[in-house]
Amino acid sequence: MKAKARAHANIALIKYWGKADEALIIPNNSSLSLTLDAFYTDTHVHFDEHLAEDEFILDGKSDPKTLVKISKFADLFRAIKGINTRVRVKSVNHVPTAAGLASSASGFAALGVAINAALDLNMDAEVLSTYIRQGSGSATRSVYGGLVEWQKGSNTTDSKAVFIDDATFDLGMVIVVIDKDEKTISSRVGMQHTIETSPYYTLWAKDSARDLEAMKEAISNKDIDHIGSIAEHNALKMHATMMSANPAIIYMQPDSLKAIQMVQAMRNEGLTAFIAMDAGPNVKIVCKLSESDQIVSRLKTTFKDEQIIVSGPGPDAYVLEE
Repeated sequence: MKAKARAHANIALIKYWGKADEALIIPNNSSLSLTLDAFYTDTHVHFDEHLAEDEFILDGKSDPKTLVKISKFADLFRAIKGINTRVRVKSVNHVPTAAGLASSASGFAALGVAINAALDLNMDAEVLSTYIRQGSGSATRSVYGGLVEWQKGSNTTDSKAVFIDDATFDLGMVIVVIDKDEKTISSRVGMQHTIETSPYYTLWAKDSARDLEAMKEAISNKDIDHIGSIAEHNALKMHATMMSANPAIIYMQPDSLKAIQMVQAMRNEGLTAFIAMDAGPNVKIVCKLSESDQIVSRLKTTFKDEQIIVSGPGPDAYVLEE
């Protein structure tokens, strides 16, 4: 009972921020993301009868802090299989952990796919996404490649991922890594604080539903400028809502604002470049892949080479050969 899987991170173009059900991770609004080929997690699982307790090793180091969450997640699948066998999980993140670059998305998606294979559960991607959601909300979308919608639903079986488009129409993303360190305020804590204290939160959720419909139309038309424009407005509204919490949650750093201003300048000069920031200081730029070299060239006047990463659309999560 062992398997290895790879899942790619995703960056939301229509953001998820806030839960209707904290325990089941059912969101207040549906979201839509682009899976990226540049960032991924490889996870190996082994259900071993000789283990007395579950084990979790991340990037070569034991991670007892996350082990409780991993065990609870594995319990969902053990219950289906009707076993109590403990599991050893080894994960390698090819993306900075907890820095606003969606490591939890690729991490839990890879874990879910690996467990599904190891236990021969044979869940299809859509059903599997409803279980992966209970590990990490954003991981729901990393089951599929390309453009993916997480339909908020109203219960544990209909809050799921749905494939939208493979995104192979010159859509890409340039990531500016401002800070690789772990966030001081986790997304989970930040969401709850925003819901409880921001006077604008209810409006944010309603407006996001309108953004989602506009985004799906833009995708249908393969209109990258419109996709980027909607994504930028949605992302900045999310950050504005967080800033209106009491006390304010501010993930942006001075260099984040510097990158945003550079993007605005590039757009004024005719490039397709729009912001899609998540809960963190790092800046994601929605663009045409064919223009990414020009965008990178401009960014390198201010940022180091290693801070800039170009990504195209990533694939579905999949099982790796042992």
